[in-house]
Amino acid sequence: MRKSNSPPLSAKYGVPRRQFLQYMAMVSAIPCLQERTYARVNESPKFSTNPFTLGVASGDPEPDGVVIWTRLAPDPLSGGGLDPEPIRVKWEISPDESFSKVVRKGDAVATPQLGHSVHVEVDGLEPHRWYYFRFHSGSETSPVGRTRTSPATDAMPDSMRFAFTSCQHYETGYFNGYPHMQKEDLDLVIHLGDYIYEYAGADKRARKHLGKEIESLDEYRQRYAQYRLDEDLQETHRLFPWLVTWDDHEFDNNYANLVSEQDGISPESFLARRMNAYQAYYEFMPLRRRSFPQGPDMTLYRKCKFGRLADFFVLDTRQYRTDQPNGDRQKPMTGKVFDPKATMLGRKQENWLMSGLLDSTSTWNVLAQQVMMAALNRGDEKGGRYSMDQWPGYEVSRRRLLRFFHERKIPNPVVLTGDIHLNWVNNLQLDFKDPKSPLVGTEWVGTSMSSSGNGGNFIPEYERAAKQNDFVQWYNSNRGYVSCELTPKEWKSYFRVTPFVTKKGSPLETKAVFMIEEGKPGAQRVSGA
Repeated sequence: MRKSNSPPLSAKYGVPRRQFLQYMAMVSAIPCLQERTYARVNESPKFSTNPFTLGVASGDPEPDGVVIWTRLAPDPLSGGGLDPEPIRVKWEISPDESFSKVVRKGDAVATPQLGHSVHVEVDGLEPHRWYYFRFHSGSETSPVGRTRTSPATDAMPDSMRFAFTSCQHYETGYFNGYPHMQKEDLDLVIHLGDYIYEYAGADKRARKHLGKEIESLDEYRQRYAQYRLDEDLQETHRLFPWLVTWDDHEFDNNYANLVSEQDGISPESFLARRMNAYQAYYEFMPLRRRSFPQGPDMTLYRKCKFGRLADFFVLDTRQYRTDQPNGDRQKPMTGKVFDPKATMLGRKQENWLMSGLLDSTSTWNVLAQQVMMAALNRGDEKGGRYSMDQWPGYEVSRRRLLRFFHERKIPNPVVLTGDIHLNWVNNLQLDFKDPKSPLVGTEWVGTSMSSSGNGGNFIPEYERAAKQNDFVQWYNSNRGYVSCELTPKEWKSYFRVTPFVTKKGSPLETKAVFMIEEGKPGAQRVSGA
């Protein structure tokens, strides 16, 4: 990671005044993304082909409602294929798939400013039940989506099931885990980032990205459309509500707040590209208005409550972090790693998280985030090495959070992690260098859906790390996802793997099952797993 040698920077964005004014002049020409009253809306559009090519989705469930999503795009890979005009879209919700009884309905406007995407925040629904939804525009009707509200805030469900995954590089493989995920009885799907990859198309891979490395809004839109046209991904969105957060590839690999991985990137270019990336992400995800992008900023961290069984704290470990210390590779844990001003979450998000954890009345407190929290030593006899892009590169922040778990007696902290394209089961210790240090939480690290190819290979660095870090309970290099079952007494995680992704049709294997007992941090291998 490169440090800028720029002169003194503006208070908010860290951009020289002259460059910042140039940037503001540029973005002022972009239509303002605010709700408005339109003088003219196309009430009866005529489509040459199906406008619902990208399917439907839902997300961010609450006890009385959920977000339902679609995007009008008859020609999704070529700018959408619509005139730049607002279009009326109607929606309806029913407790049955035949829509014999419609309990909620309304209409929305799909605007060209947001790529003709539609985000409807439905309310007035009953807690903890399945619903079906669909959209209409002109004479066309969307596929029927299925979604589920969360339990009442004060209810204690007998159980819940969800699956989480991350890192779905389109070029390196097919999304073979999703057809199997669709067969599970899930309340929720959680995606922990790297939903798309920003790289240019490359030859001799399982599939190929369209175009060069993406930078403009149209390029980001095309890339998301290419991914969402994958039938297995689209169908999984149709069947379950999702909680989503990003990592780095939704924008730029290994970026940290305002710092690019690459040399020579001007601050105004970086912010303009980030604005494009964040807007496209919002356009394609079932997110609420609270996550609406504000130029190059977007508030993605939020809480989803599943009654008194679980609180999900969805985190953003990219937008607010300080620059990675000593570069973003594997380095000894020295020097700037211990900078007390360094932060992974930023002060506001960290305070929000700690306040929410203190206020939680739920059995399980779940951090849905991106990069490994355990301090995994990947070194050898020459010395320890740790990833500076992960939590150990921000050791003061990491220790502060773990100490908070311990000292404030946070009930059952569980960390969900993606990013690394490998499965890990880690016990989180107050002091990772002391095997006798108290356990304060558990970390499930899920592998990638497709990134890095088939997997299942022997990786000397990680084999060594799995053996020399006492807190590691298990490690695996296959592709796949993790399916979790929670009750008030225990948590079970099933590590599902697909032996291959370079072609379609992989079977599913459950490589391991681990559990956590309520009130007892640390993972236990389930007998016979």
